[in-house]
Amino acid sequence: MMKIRIVSSKDDIKDLTRNDQTVHLAFRASSTDMFKLLQSSPRLRAVQVPPSYYKNMPNTGRAFLETQGVEIIEGDVWGYRKDIDEYYVINDKIIERINDLHSEGQNVEEISSRISWESKLSPAMVNYIIKRST
Repeated sequence: MMKIRIVSSKDDIKDLTRNDQTVHLAFRASSTDMFKLLQSSPRLRAVQVPPSYYKNMPNTGRAFLETQGVEIIEGDVWGYRKDIDEYYVINDKIIERINDLHSEGQNVEEISSRISWESKLSPAMVNYIIKRST
């Protein structure tokens, strides 16, 4: 299971835990916000941002995250409701399906396309899961 912490505003950054490794930014974060993000979650490995924000991310914030080893992923979380849970969960079945397709020898693009269609995960998130699994 993979948990993605949803950060819908600047105020949510302070609520992150040291163990949060993947977050989805649902607001236009500034470079300062990205610095605070890493201070709150030093084990951060990936930040997912919606396509509309991805193109306009501040270069300094992007560079800061990348130099700290944080991967920036373009994508959305579909069907998520923050009033129910602060995490978007990618269940083990999806991760197992990705790993099975990868072990069968399918290329990354085919896997990303298929899993994106089946699960509504972004192709970039599927690619991240593949990289993380190998």
